[in-house]
Amino acid sequence: MTGQVFTVERRVRFADCDAAGIVFFPRYFEMLNGVVEDWFAGPLQASFRELHVNRHVSVPTAAVEARFIAPSRLEDELTFALTVTKLGGASCGLRHRISADGELRFEATQTIVYVGASLKPEPWPDALRARIAPFVETPQ
Repeated sequence: MTGQVFTVERRVRFADCDAAGIVFFPRYFEMLNGVVEDWFAGPLQASFRELHVNRHVSVPTAAVEARFIAPSRLEDELTFALTVTKLGGASCGLRHRISADGELRFEATQTIVYVGASLKPEPWPDALRARIAPFVETPQ
């Protein structure tokens, strides 16, 4: 698949780990939300503050499916890669891959939806849609 890939690096912190010394599975979902927030604030030029506070819109998660492949441990350097699988009228399918030292550790698909103050889906604004489009995966 081609298309731009948004990447973020993050070290596993003590608070991310369970008693077994590996990343506690719900923490991955918090990390994914952070990646989405960074993606919006960075290349999409629409920070969560801008969306939530100024525009009174949001991009909640409507669905998520995850696969835990290998454990991540304290101080592992994780690389998060985000691509777009589908850009709909009000929805956006995301693919997340988390790796460390070239080894895939976790992958997930996520559907986010652009919603207004009424919490009902609304079409993506043209400018935001245009910034998301380069991240859409295309068959090779």
